[in-house]
Amino acid sequence: MVYRQLIKRGGERPVVTGVIGTGHYATAIVTQAQAIAALEVPIVCDVDVEAAMRAFELAGLAEGDCVVCESRSAVLAAYERGQRVIVPDASLMQALPLDVVVESTGVPEVAVGHALLALEQGAHLAMVSKEPDALVGPLLRRKFTEAGLVYSAVDGDQHGLLIGMVEWARALGLEVVCGGKARDIEIEFDEGVGQVRTRRKSVDLTPAQQGLFAPASATEARDKLAGRMALSRDLSRLMGYDLGELVIAANATGLAPDQDTLHGPLLRIPEIPEVLAPQEEGGILGRRGVIDGVTVLRGPHEAGMGGGVFIVVSCANDYSRHILTTKGLIPNARDTTALIFRPHHLCGVETPLTVLLAALQQIPTGALDFEQRFDVLAEATVDLARGETVEDDHSPKLLARMRPAEAIAPGAPIPMHMAMGKTLLRDVPAGSILTTDMVPEPPDAPLWALRREQDAWMAQGAVN
Repeated sequence: MVYRQLIKRGGERPVVTGVIGTGHYATAIVTQAQAIAALEVPIVCDVDVEAAMRAFELAGLAEGDCVVCESRSAVLAAYERGQRVIVPDASLMQALPLDVVVESTGVPEVAVGHALLALEQGAHLAMVSKEPDALVGPLLRRKFTEAGLVYSAVDGDQHGLLIGMVEWARALGLEVVCGGKARDIEIEFDEGVGQVRTRRKSVDLTPAQQGLFAPASATEARDKLAGRMALSRDLSRLMGYDLGELVIAANATGLAPDQDTLHGPLLRIPEIPEVLAPQEEGGILGRRGVIDGVTVLRGPHEAGMGGGVFIVVSCANDYSRHILTTKGLIPNARDTTALIFRPHHLCGVETPLTVLLAALQQIPTGALDFEQRFDVLAEATVDLARGETVEDDHSPKLLARMRPAEAIAPGAPIPMHMAMGKTLLRDVPAGSILTTDMVPEPPDAPLWALRREQDAWMAQGAVN
């Protein structure tokens, strides 16, 4: 690894970073920064100031070391006294000479506004919030690049790590047949009680059904897959938040969905290179270069994938392929593909590398190429009534579909993350894709304006 060398070349001054939003993910950035001499987080923004205070407390700071400020002068004075600053308004962060801003609110409209504030300030941006990246990431990246700044997805979250893994493989000349993420939810098969379960749900199996989930040769996995999926559909379905991450990786790498709901198979880890392979090689894929997600199936005492990421790779040279299939990777039965996987994603504990490389080397750990190739759309799975609020990307009322991106126009499909939280203007029958005329456009919404600007840019055939 060259990280320490790259960081050392950046100089002795620590990278001054502001964090917006202190949920589970970003709190880990604040706490881990205490262990990294090259990184300083003197200011955190959250409308819930108690949550921000909690982040600093978890980082080991005493209550007197932190202060809540509501003016720029107060922010600057507290910083000069060596105190850590908490602000409820992100614009107050501009009082400090920040090198990098980390956006982690997860609220699309708000996150876009924060990105524009960072651009105005001349700070690099590490975008933890997935929704803006899924909707207008290419345009934001272009705007930051034109200003001589870095805009990057982050190490630590699945889409950022998958982008990095694909880039690594392609740099080595490997073909990425399929790339994807493992869901955080894994399904455990307990043969002793005849049950498949997650932490929250379980399904009892008949003796005949148990054979579908028992360990088997990889070549049997495809035949068992349909039965597994039918019995565990409520446990293993890919959700909108899964496709939200995968659409960013698709837009950044050129990997494409094989079908618009993705396959989302329920597989043991050794089965992945066998099943997520082209049909002519015994798999289920109708093409090469696919993006997908898996739910990992494992026994009670077996290791899973920890919500990590994976690629199924191949190469043209017979000798190189022999190395791939005999030196620790998991091959398919024909030794034509092999699985490379990362059995973890460490959230904010890993994100400091993105922050440091952006500031010290002007290098994004995210996409080298970023186009709005696909959007995540929402299909109603039940009848939705006028006046009802569109639920979030965890909702069973919405089926996520990844389809080629279209411009935001009257009657056109609306990306799921632009519709969430909006009040329906009319009834929506089950099976309908949500469209722009079903939800109101918020007044003075920078997200919608940026999306239209991006649509016009992409229509000109622009590639960044």
